[in-house]
Amino acid sequence: MRPYEDIFGQGVSSAFVPSPFVPGVPGVIRVWARRLGWFAIAVVVLSELLYVGDWAVLRIRVSRGTAFGTVEVNQFLATPLKGNKVEYDLMGTVQKTCARSIFPQQGNPACWWLQRHKAQWE
Repeated sequence: MRPYEDIFGQGVSSAFVPSPFVPGVPGVIRVWARRLGWFAIAVVVLSELLYVGDWAVLRIRVSRGTAFGTVEVNQFLATPLKGNKVEYDLMGTVQKTCARSIFPQQGNPACWWLQRHKAQWE
């Protein structure tokens, strides 16, 4: 098969032969890949700054005695039974300590999250 023939051996004008190289495409992909990389780095750096700022505010609140709160949480026990059935029992309500912060800090969940998820399963 010669360079400008179709699959039937017919001659084809070079104007209709698709080029494997499209001008500008590798550059465009490279530019978007670079932008995506910078965006990912920016998201990671901003997330770390937010976490460090949240930690610093919590440290200030700890020194003032206002860093932690309590939320009443319902505790449930899931007991597996025969026949792939599960029995759910209310164990009671308990007061859980939470951190008044954006992220979980010092082993305590954030108060805003705990107030929206008051059911705990064991």
